[in-house]
Amino acid sequence: MSQRPARLLVVTLLALGLASRVSAQNAASMAVPCSGPEYRQFDFWVGEWDVTTPDGKPAGRNSVTRPLGACVIQEHWKGAGGMNGESYNLYDRATKRWHQTWVSDRGALLQLDGGLVDGNMVLSGPEHMAQGKPSRDRITWTPKSADEVHQVWEVSSDQGATWTVQFHGVYKRRK
Repeated sequence: MSQRPARLLVVTLLALGLASRVSAQNAASMAVPCSGPEYRQFDFWVGEWDVTTPDGKPAGRNSVTRPLGACVIQEHWKGAGGMNGESYNLYDRATKRWHQTWVSDRGALLQLDGGLVDGNMVLSGPEHMAQGKPSRDRITWTPKSADEVHQVWEVSSDQGATWTVQFHGVYKRRK
């Protein structure tokens, strides 16, 4: 075989190899994003909710949606006392943990991370209080049934040695 056909054969084989690699990468990037079961772990919270305290007093209303397909859960909170807040929740495939960023119309900010613990979603993180006193927040969502979820928000000022309940909401799905 002369050098010219041999070079042409090598170039053709390299081009075919590159084309198959690009094709495989394109197929992977076209796969449905956020389609794994880990992205469904917090789906029990998605819905329209009336929220009360455990003794039945109105606490607020919550609309929890998936505005960006299967990748993000967004919360729209309207408290009975007039406070409004929103959160974005997502499964971070890099850290393999759930993340929540919560903000309110009163300037509050929470950034929490965590995941499923015995079927409950448990997210926690540091809180930077206006008084400058550090504390830690932990929020646990417990599905009681398809139509009821309990949310318990706790705060610790001693690095998690003791916790105080700040809010216990009983979420009942609106019919």
